[in-house]
Order: sequence, then structure tokens, then C-alpha cells
Amino acid sequence: MVVDGSRAAFLVIADTPGARQTLRNICNAHEETVSRRFGRAVLLEATEFGAFLAFRLRVKHGESVQVRRVQPVDVDRPDYRRAYEAAVAFEERENEHTPYPKFAAGTDHPMPPEMRDRVLFDDE
Repeated sequence: MVVDGSRAAFLVIADTPGARQTLRNICNAHEETVSRRFGRAVLLEATEFGAFLAFRLRVKHGESVQVRRVQPVDVDRPDYRRAYEAAVAFEERENEHTPYPKFAAGTDHPMPPEMRDRVLFDDE
């Protein structure tokens, strides 16, 4: 099961006022290429034109713009399964005020330090 129905995309984050203004202008001029807007960040379609727009921003504004490739998360992948099942169980707990470490103690659910140390992907 994919967490959201979106496809792969380019995440573009603009850190300065000038970069944010250019990002807004691009979004307004090319709405068909924008998958989602988040203020100073957008998801652009994973097309060559989406890449062009993302790279254009990066070239124009340099380090003020970050570009990342993102993909939807498939929670059925073995890598993610344990974290997903722990999240589901935690959200279904009897007392909503029980913190996760106390909830997970004595169960098969992973503890936070263990999860922090477990890298799920490092392919880039």
C-alpha cells in the first residue's frame, strides 16, 4: 500500500525571499507541472520539464534552493513494515497520553533509539 497516491516528484525548497518569489512565479506560470505547494516548498512532476524548472531555480539562486527526488512510500516493503506496524499500534493504543517508549516497552515494537540507528535507505 502506497501512503499517498502521488508518483515520484521533485521536491524544491526555497530558503530566501528572492528564491521564494521565483518559486511562486514558476508555480503560477506552470500550474500543470506543480503537484503540491507548501509555501516555501513544492513538489514538481517527475518529468523533464519538472526537472528543468527545479534546475532553473537552483542555477538562478544557488545554495538558496534545494532540489531532491522523492518517491511515495510503500508501507508493504519489508524495510518500512516494522515502523508502520508500530505506528498503527501506537495510534490505536488505549490511552492517548501514553508516550511511545512506555507503550513499546515489553512488546515486539522497536524502541526509539533502535529506530534512530536503523538506516532504511542510503542509496544516494
